[in-house]
Amino acid sequence: MASLPQLNRFFLTDAGLETDILFNKGIDLPHFSSVTLFASDESLDVLDAYYRGFLDLARRMGTGLVLESATWRASPDWAEPLGLSLAELDRLNGSAIELLRGLRAEYADVPTVISGCIGPRGDGYDPGRIMLPDEAQAYHAHQAGVLAAAGADMLAAITMTTIPEAVGIANAAKALGLPVAISFTVETDGRLPTGDALGDAIAAVDAATEDYPAYYMINCAHPTHFDGILDADAAWTARIGGVRANASCLSHAELDAMTELDIGDPADLAARHRALIERFPRIRVVGGCCGTDLRHVTAIAEACLAP
Repeated sequence: MASLPQLNRFFLTDAGLETDILFNKGIDLPHFSSVTLFASDESLDVLDAYYRGFLDLARRMGTGLVLESATWRASPDWAEPLGLSLAELDRLNGSAIELLRGLRAEYADVPTVISGCIGPRGDGYDPGRIMLPDEAQAYHAHQAGVLAAAGADMLAAITMTTIPEAVGIANAAKALGLPVAISFTVETDGRLPTGDALGDAIAAVDAATEDYPAYYMINCAHPTHFDGILDADAAWTARIGGVRANASCLSHAELDAMTELDIGDPADLAARHRALIERFPRIRVVGGCCGTDLRHVTAIAEACLAP
């Protein structure tokens, strides 16, 4: 998928949208679903301002920006818990892409890619019931189709915890002819929550999809959790094109139990990102995940782009 500009130049993306909105902005997110921000003009204004911060940063730093839609927890199973019909949830998915298209038009000088975000069917930390790839494809095809129809340039499967679900989303994107990035989450030992090695997961998805994903990412983990498993000489490591790290060094279980946000050390996080991209220059998309906000991504951008 050579049409994606982030394959050839440095791009930023946003931070931990849900944790930023919930803890820093004080806005409740039922079931941790940011698509609920479209329910009121006030919360929508907060979301709009959130994206503008990263667009302003990308403009200042002279980078591109992957605009990730606020749809991580907006697939069909979440309609009922959110008190919505499937048609209403579909409209919110469409509105999430529409917001990004409007911002791209306004920031026409910033190279921007609109990414339709798809989260796991269940929990982002716990794999729960593991679907077969065909079941995962059938399930995620609905949201993928809505995001594609609304005008997403690509899809991103964020916080993937299992190989079969990642395969299913990749095949759903393939059926639509849209590029897709697959982002796995790992535990403190660098392995998926299922115990699979990250390299094995990437190789398995590539084998099952004829290398369809445009690139892979790692997200929802601190660099100390995965830096040691990355092998510069391994073919699978060359497939990693982005990192969206957590601010905290804590495990998923520890983070799940916390009632206050752990923002970690932005300067240390930034330095670790610079070291990563120096070792692995194919990592061209950087942003943040849980606990991060504009401060962290600013520090990362400044560190990575410093002479």
